[in-house]
Amino acid sequence: MTFNVTCSPGRDAAAGFMRVTEHLPALVIYLDPVNLAIQLPPFPGGGVVLAKFCRELAREAARLAAEIDPDDEPAPPERGPRHLLVTGDDGDSGGGY
Repeated sequence: MTFNVTCSPGRDAAAGFMRVTEHLPALVIYLDPVNLAIQLPPFPGGGVVLAKFCRELAREAARLAAEIDPDDEPAPPERGPRHLLVTGDDGDSGGGY
């Protein structure tokens, strides 16, 4: 069965990981008021397929978020110093040249 759905998130939209049963994980998307659950495919290797899909979904969702709201992107990680002073037991930095 194939179908296409177009939805827009409402003000209370959210997403979350849940377990429908002990062995059935799902990604649930609460679009306010529409809900969608993406479950583990029922065939061998289904977990790998779902994991790959979730990673792709996360990557593409991040790209969309950056496109429509670039000012809310987290700052890049700050780089630490290029050199580090390592002190010995007596407090000096050793015999560096």
